[in-house]
Amino acid sequence: MSKKPVLVVALGGNALLKRGQPLEADLQQKNIELAAQQLAALSQDWRIVLVHGNGPQVGLLALQNEAYQDTKPYPLDILVAETQGMIGYLLQQALRNYLPNSSAVCVITQVLTDSNDPAYHSPNKYIGPSYRREQLSQLDPSWQIKPDGDYFRRVVASPRPQKILETPVISHLLEDNHLVICCGGGGVPVIEQNNQLQGTPAVVDKDLAAALLAEELDADALLILTDANAVYLNWNTPQQSSLSDITYQALQTMSFDQGSMGPKVQACCAFVEKTQGIAAIGALDDALDILNGKQGTRIHPSHS
Repeated sequence: MSKKPVLVVALGGNALLKRGQPLEADLQQKNIELAAQQLAALSQDWRIVLVHGNGPQVGLLALQNEAYQDTKPYPLDILVAETQGMIGYLLQQALRNYLPNSSAVCVITQVLTDSNDPAYHSPNKYIGPSYRREQLSQLDPSWQIKPDGDYFRRVVASPRPQKILETPVISHLLEDNHLVICCGGGGVPVIEQNNQLQGTPAVVDKDLAAALLAEELDADALLILTDANAVYLNWNTPQQSSLSDITYQALQTMSFDQGSMGPKVQACCAFVEKTQGIAAIGALDDALDILNGKQGTRIHPSHS
């Protein structure tokens, strides 16, 4: 019997914890229950590799980290690894509850980055909770802050992923029909110096990591699930309009916020261009309908 096609799903940290919600474990578990239901339904037709975000969660760990004054704060790469275990555990447990005859496996994943990547000098990756303008004076003055919709959030360096170091392991697990949870938070960012790996203070964009992983796995499709129900032009203006079905060439001519939708669009376009597969972006609640072309935005190769 032929194997099911491979689908890489990128699940946003804000899909697991809605904007404005307090960073509490029980709320995350409720949102993860919804994610598990959608993924269980998708698994009927696909072999799934799940990548998840960690923006709100790694920011919370950073806040907790700085609150403890007796120990030097842990670096961001270790905090990313912690979120891989925390969110991966919740997803793994929920998926096994919904798919009792299947196996969900969580892989702590390292992602190689370039130490000369200019992103290290120009932070733009949102992490942590959302703040109102009147709260900004209370924050650590060393943080870099940028607007995020109607709120403000901390931003950190987000270098481009170069290689997923655990891809061979992930591929092997996938061949054995395991649902694989990996590249959490975009993967633990590492650099290579003198043939040695070492962690680096950054958070890799999980959508770009998911697209790279999908390419390395030769996946059939890439699905990015977020808290927006589609890709919009002129977002948050009276002229906003959603895109439903579009080629990657056409999408590449358009401009999107590099702190939110921009990396998702870039990731999808890169995957489609390199693999001629299908990519899609939409809301978690609509996962099945997005792949069926009924909701969200589908990005495909040119028909010409």
